[in-house]
Amino acid sequence: MKLQYSVPWACVVGAALLVAACGGGGGGGSPAPDVSGAPDRIEPFDPGLFRPFKSTATAPRADERAPQATAVRLGPLAVPVLQSLQKKVGPIPGNGMRQQIGLARGVAATATSPGLQGQLQWHATGRGTRRAAISFEAQGALGVRLGVLVRALPAGSTLRFYAQAGEAVVEVSGEEVQRALARNLQAGDTGDAARTYWSPDFGGAETTLELELPANADLAQLDIAVPMLSHFYAEPDRAAQSSLTKVGEAATCNIDVSCRPEYSSESRSVARMLFVENGSTFLCTGTLLNDAQSSATPYFLTASHCISTQTAASSVTTDWFYRSAACNTGEVNAGAQRLNGGATLLYAEASTDTAFMRLNAAPPVGIVFAGSYFGAVVEGSLAAGIHHPLGDLQKLSEGTVKQFDNCTLEACLASTPQDGRFLTVGWQVGTVESGSSGSGLFLPISGKRYVVGQLLGGAASCQNPNGLNYYGRYDLAFQAALKNWLKPAP
Repeated sequence: MKLQYSVPWACVVGAALLVAACGGGGGGGSPAPDVSGAPDRIEPFDPGLFRPFKSTATAPRADERAPQATAVRLGPLAVPVLQSLQKKVGPIPGNGMRQQIGLARGVAATATSPGLQGQLQWHATGRGTRRAAISFEAQGALGVRLGVLVRALPAGSTLRFYAQAGEAVVEVSGEEVQRALARNLQAGDTGDAARTYWSPDFGGAETTLELELPANADLAQLDIAVPMLSHFYAEPDRAAQSSLTKVGEAATCNIDVSCRPEYSSESRSVARMLFVENGSTFLCTGTLLNDAQSSATPYFLTASHCISTQTAASSVTTDWFYRSAACNTGEVNAGAQRLNGGATLLYAEASTDTAFMRLNAAPPVGIVFAGSYFGAVVEGSLAAGIHHPLGDLQKLSEGTVKQFDNCTLEACLASTPQDGRFLTVGWQVGTVESGSSGSGLFLPISGKRYVVGQLLGGAASCQNPNGLNYYGRYDLAFQAALKNWLKPAP
């Protein structure tokens, strides 16, 4: 698996979850033509058709041999605990189907800053800096994310994350870490959770934290700890393979999106999403949205029951082109890529189960920004969902809008087109499962498809094909707030 990290977008959100729009960022070069189309929709945008897209950058290992890492080891989870957790990984019909794959584990040895610093062995480099590394292993884990509690970092600090057995490195400056944590605090998040920077995982039981400081840095100004890590008890990837893999986990009635090439554009706008909340790791799905200016700003739509705080948004990683190499092969597309760097939460609203973010790093080359429709959707409309059930390779569902409902995470009640805040969908082909949460519902209009909602959950499954699923209405979220970013008034 190749992990990538990109420089965050310069536009930073202030104190509130809902803030005024800041100008669109982009992939560089001349602006794309205005393809906003009809007044009730925003057209899809494929950057490759208009201009070269700015690709993400992979951080290489430092130009000197990595320092010897001090080892901190945690034992395996107790068998009864592990078995209980793994039983919950399977498809569970019901509202609010985000998929948990990891849980928090305390790390006593590095729970305080003095404890962590006591583990570090500093080594001078030939470029006027010093480096130290510490390796964390949780026996039996299928992935490890480190929760780095940061209260102070010396100027010029660099943090690197990697696996001892791997080659991929995620590098982030101390200033970038502090900006991410500042966003959490400015959004109103509090406590140690808001001051915790979550590393990526590397698909195995071990993750290393490396620190590099200027040689003259005052270690008294280094106030960080790793009081917990997130231990994956279910794999979002199969570490034995070189690319992103979790093949064959979804139920058999799901339709491989690679078997339907007419959905290629929509497929390239959908990503699997991993994030951490209170040390537990979850899977959901989200969709990259275009704005009316086709600015290539990476706006990302998912469900608020997946992401509702800036702290959770800061931990987001996304997996792109995570689909089969060919129809029903079970082999992962060789171009699957992971994007690190988190996201800036712009709007979260439970009444329509909407979470709207801006990714802090540019998506990889080849993505498509999905179009969206904020007009009226009528009962009987055809619709399609593209999603990652159980975190599996991308799947397709096709059905119709049956009615309108009002929903909570516990129940939905039938309503009217005027008052209902959710679209109720029945499937003719495929289904959705845990991990599909937040995925977009696409409505066909004049030969194109447009996002009209994001998945809350429901009762449909392969065993219950007549069950219904519920999607928060995009048009209501758009009029309430999303238009400030996607189609601001002149």
